[in-house]
Amino acid sequence: MGYRVPLFAVALAVAAPAAGQSPAAAADPPRVHFVGTGGTISNQSGGRLTVDELVELVPDLAEHARVTSEQFANVSSSRMTLDQWLQLSRRVNEILAQDPELAGVVVTSGTDTLEETAFFLHLTVRSERPVVVVGAMRNPSRLGYEGAANLRQAFRVAAAPQSRGKGVLVVLNDEINSAREVTKTDARRLHTFQSRGYGVLGVVDRDGPIYYRGLLRRHTYRSEFDLAGVTALPRVDVIMVYQGASGDLIEAAVDAGARAIVIASAGAGAASPGQSEGQRYAYERGVYVVVSTRTGSGRITPTFVPLPDEELSEFMRLLVGYRIGAQDLTPLKARILMMLALTETDDVAEIRRMFAEY
Repeated sequence: MGYRVPLFAVALAVAAPAAGQSPAAAADPPRVHFVGTGGTISNQSGGRLTVDELVELVPDLAEHARVTSEQFANVSSSRMTLDQWLQLSRRVNEILAQDPELAGVVVTSGTDTLEETAFFLHLTVRSERPVVVVGAMRNPSRLGYEGAANLRQAFRVAAAPQSRGKGVLVVLNDEINSAREVTKTDARRLHTFQSRGYGVLGVVDRDGPIYYRGLLRRHTYRSEFDLAGVTALPRVDVIMVYQGASGDLIEAAVDAGARAIVIASAGAGAASPGQSEGQRYAYERGVYVVVSTRTGSGRITPTFVPLPDEELSEFMRLLVGYRIGAQDLTPLKARILMMLALTETDDVAEIRRMFAEY
């Protein structure tokens, strides 16, 4: 009868360092930089936890990543400003550019606007290396606080080579979602971040991140958006369609200086008669109208008029010149893409191209 090698010996052999390599060198995990902005994950009763205090909540973190950290901000996500978005994106780009050996970056955010911050970074961070946005639904003072577990998984995703090239990722509840697709679906429950019809990109299990699909739309290192010369983002407002709504709010946004209006339409683009008049008011003043849907999923197609220009009515000329379909982006994300598009161009055909590609 042949000799059987005990399973524990096999495990030890697999774990042993290569010849000529010290045990310490073999065990060195990838380096990941941690940028804290605040949010519920750090909002402990009596004072907010710092990034260093958050790191201390994960006892085995050193096994997964060598962490450096900085405190960018420590506020609720609803208090983050557009200027801070610009600063945060520039800082993340700077971190990645200055340290080519860095595996990735983890950013904390409050969950209320996490999907917006993540999508902004998804369009403006110009690196193939992963940026992982993470948060928590319960604060550190509550029973069942999940922030430490979410943070642990976020670092594992950021450290993993297979996370490269997938854009900005959102990690909570052991699930990996794309910043483009994920949205908060419940005000209270832990299982709130979902990508609805598309599903998760992957999961984080005991053996690490496992991916099931990728993302075909442009993002991060393939993005054309350059914030180098941008001092402020243009004003873009979101207005909800509902039964009997007037066009007053659209007109007020136009008069207040909005460069574009995102309409969260009923169904596949419907609006009340009053809001249709409000949209015309915007068109006539050269303000773009981005039509999205309030339903939470579904695609709004770009305007297409297969008629010679001389046969178009005055209203159709306005429609062709200023109406943009949001594709499958939620109203909030359509607003972000439109703000960035307007930093690059005023050409409606170019803006429609961007909505088709991102």
